[in-house]
Amino acid sequence: MTGPCLAAKPVGDTIPRCRPRPPGHQRMSRLFQLQENCLRAMGHSDDVDITEHRALGLKHISSLLFVISAQYPLISYVVYNRNDMEKVTACLSVVLTNMLTVIKITTFLANRRIFWEMICLFRNMDEQSSQREETHYVAEANKLASFLGKAYCLSCGLTGIYFMLGPIVKIVGSSWQGTTYDRELPMPMKFPFNDLGSPGYEICFLYTILVTVVVVAYASAVDGLFISFAINLRAHFQTLHWKIANEEFALSEKQSQARLKRIVDYHVLLIFLSRKLRAIYTPTVFGQFVITSLQVGVIIYQLVTNMDSVMDLLLYASFFGSIMLQLFIYCYGGEIIKAESLQIDIAVQLSNWYLASPNLRRSLSIIILQSQKEVLIRAGFFVASLANFVGICRTALSLITLIKSIE
Repeated sequence: MTGPCLAAKPVGDTIPRCRPRPPGHQRMSRLFQLQENCLRAMGHSDDVDITEHRALGLKHISSLLFVISAQYPLISYVVYNRNDMEKVTACLSVVLTNMLTVIKITTFLANRRIFWEMICLFRNMDEQSSQREETHYVAEANKLASFLGKAYCLSCGLTGIYFMLGPIVKIVGSSWQGTTYDRELPMPMKFPFNDLGSPGYEICFLYTILVTVVVVAYASAVDGLFISFAINLRAHFQTLHWKIANEEFALSEKQSQARLKRIVDYHVLLIFLSRKLRAIYTPTVFGQFVITSLQVGVIIYQLVTNMDSVMDLLLYASFFGSIMLQLFIYCYGGEIIKAESLQIDIAVQLSNWYLASPNLRRSLSIIILQSQKEVLIRAGFFVASLANFVGICRTALSLITLIKSIE
């Protein structure tokens, strides 16, 4: 058995760069389709070398400033309607979403080189996996990642479409019925000029649509890359389990030591990648938990107070589903990495360890000790896990009951 990418072991705090495109590049492109789609959503090409991204860096900075600029009209709307709780909460949910997108764009911008190098390393690891049993785990993992990524992008896209189509549907309906309709923007915004008369309304409408597209593209891309990394890490941990469980310790001492060294190097590489993933996503995970907790409160209030409006109910239900799916992606990714990293000792126990020499058994005991340390995706006191996701869902249900009892 050969290791998947043991020539690419971490040295210090660096990650190897991409290799030239292999003959099987088309197969790999299909395998890592989610990663490529995420990069394209942010304007990247898979063929751009990581040393040629200076122009793309300026593009990301421009996108960041563009999204930040939307905070002014949003906050102005909150201040202008400060005595109307329904309008304030409707705007706050959008303000919080915008803030979270700013965090995600900043995270990607600050760690852009590391994102690309991790993508390259995962692809190199897959390229060098020569056994069918090994590649099977990664192929299945990428199918699942692609499904979750598409579901999340669809959810974000539908929410954005609902926001944009709402005013258009009302304008068309009013014209058809011959009634008067007060213009409103897709997002609750207040500009320092007449944004309800022409041409101000048209300009603000276009500006709002562009902000929505940028927010949806970057949020989907950064979250999609996370779930792709997390699910691929789980697949490689599963590959490691398979290698340990099927290791032949009855070979000669020299052969067994060489094979065990490759297993240990593989384990070290996966732990290194897990910690690197946690490091670059720490601000995003922290912001995701804090902002989602706040969003749950304001969106639940909107849902409960707009039960009589089908259009508003669909809008806020879609919005709520989108932010919860967003949180689920991080909690699910953290959960599967934690669970699979703890299964290494079970793989050792299922192997023919009793055939190994005393020296090899001591090495196996070190692997067991190392695997008993949880690999967590966390930020401060927030841990990305399904238990915390369920806790926030319970909080949402409690808020519904509380608001209904107050009414």
